Amino acid sequence: MSMVSNNSVLLVILALIVIAISMTVHEYMHGFVSNLLGDDTARLSGRLSLNPLKHIDPVTTVLLPVVLVLLHEPPFGAAKPVPFNPYKLKYDEFGAALVGIAGPASNLIMAVIGGLLIRLTFVPDLNVWVTFWYLFIAINIGFCIFNLIPFPPLDGSRVLYAFAPRGLQRIMNQIESLGFFAIVIFILIFFQFLSPTLQTIDIHLIGLVIGNG
Repeated sequence: MSMVSNNSVLLVILALIVIAISMTVHEYMHGFVSNLLGDDTARLSGRLSLNPLKHIDPVTTVLLPVVLVLLHEPPFGAAKPVPFNPYKLKYDEFGAALVGIAGPASNLIMAVIGGLLIRLTFVPDLNVWVTFWYLFIAINIGFCIFNLIPFPPLDGSRVLYAFAPRGLQRIMNQIESLGFFAIVIFILIFFQFLSPTLQTIDIHLIGLVIGNG
């Protein structure tokens, strides 16, 4: 795999393909579960779609994970948040938590499927094949972990919100109202402190999925 790893152009192309697949399924599942629970906001806004262009954010979906891949660091990233109306959802805050967890859960499932495929179809002479599936596993696990961070508007905040006291919910709502700037603030201020822990979890999960854990 070292020959492919040294080819930055090919690595970026493979990473972009994986990102497009991973984030599209991730965001589609948010919209699918939201629609299933009675909220048609994602569907009406065109986000219940398997078109990657509907979901990709240039910075958090493309630039951040690609730079991390080129630096040989665990790739983390997120797409544009899928809009939803919590007042239309069944089960109130817990319905929102189900919508939130659907995306990261889909990434974890895809990583496990990738792990099974790379074990069943491993061809040591096909470096591109091995690299693609390793990236598929690493990026999906990275997206799963990153999005489970309980910081608005990341998906983990939906789960925290369901169990948080009203005071904390109000603070989370204020942060989420910042939209994209909340993600920028998180990446610039908090991500550097969480990165070592996230990398440790990421590497451990990748090892488990590919059978080296």
